[in-house]
Amino acid sequence: MSFTGTPRPRPRWYHAQTELDDFAIISYSVDADALARHLPDGFEPMKTTFADGPGALVSAVAFRDRDFHFRFLPPAAINCGQINYRTYVTAYGKPGVWFFGTSLDHPVVAIPQHVWGMPWRRDRIRIEADWGAAPARWRLEAGGAHCEAAESPEPPALLDGFDGESDWLERLTHPTQGWYLRRDGRIGAYSIWHPVMRPRHLAATSARFPVFERLGLITPGTRPHSVLAQPHLHFDIHTPPRRLSLR
Repeated sequence: MSFTGTPRPRPRWYHAQTELDDFAIISYSVDADALARHLPDGFEPMKTTFADGPGALVSAVAFRDRDFHFRFLPPAAINCGQINYRTYVTAYGKPGVWFFGTSLDHPVVAIPQHVWGMPWRRDRIRIEADWGAAPARWRLEAGGAHCEAAESPEPPALLDGFDGESDWLERLTHPTQGWYLRRDGRIGAYSIWHPVMRPRHLAATSARFPVFERLGLITPGTRPHSVLAQPHLHFDIHTPPRRLSLR
């Protein structure tokens, strides 16, 4: 059975929405025990068995924001790069993602930083893609982080560590709940919605993400597990974030 996504929550007047261009999820397989040391109590890595043994996954999710706006305001002229650094977890039994941090190339980063206490920072980010090339190409430059990838001639018959397309679509592309460590030391939570992705499979010719290196999860020469990308994706963001509730 193919993955059909999740029902779209009714948008509220205080929610936000945005269009994401040149969207890519660059994932790495990592040691699950090493990853667990970076998670708070009640959070557990989603473990996976890969061809070379057990582990877990972390991802750098990079894209260009376009026309981000709160629903009660007209679209803003925002077109900037963003990178979310995340891993796949269960929080008190609920599936979702833990965010290590976010880089944004726009002054609006001050809102999540100072109003919502989120672990965001401003960085120079450049994302380029040529979806009409043969093969399609995607490129990221963001200080010490970079990635160059080209579309694979054939999609893999099976993505390493997953039972089939529905399995990796749900895990890697469709987590709707997220958590993060607030600047005040408490745990914040928020949710999003987007339609089911139909990503293209790319292979990285070079990639490096110092955020994961500083956490001790990868080394500079680690090759990505996968690169899933697509030209455009709509996002609903259920602002404002809130504190974690165990109910």
